[in-house]
Amino acid sequence: MYYVYVLFSLKDKKFYIGHTSDLKRRLQEHCRGKNISTKPRRPLKLLYYEAHLSKKDAQRRERYFKTTKGKSTLKQIIRNSIKLCQ
Repeated sequence: MYYVYVLFSLKDKKFYIGHTSDLKRRLQEHCRGKNISTKPRRPLKLLYYEAHLSKKDAQRRERYFKTTKGKSTLKQIIRNSIKLCQ
């Protein structure tokens, strides 16, 4: 399985969107500061993820979530979760 995931920075209140084949390992890397993009933005909270059978499907979904329309869709999907984090 391949996963698209959305992290929320409790520090700067922004999202990080990525994809991986090992979600648990990837989240541990983010939390331990192993990722340059998220290290200064910790602590992070996993808000959303979805599973795909194909790596290409996961990559396409990640790219979509990074577009203006995709960000709007994502905010609608996780609107209640965002409120809980703030």
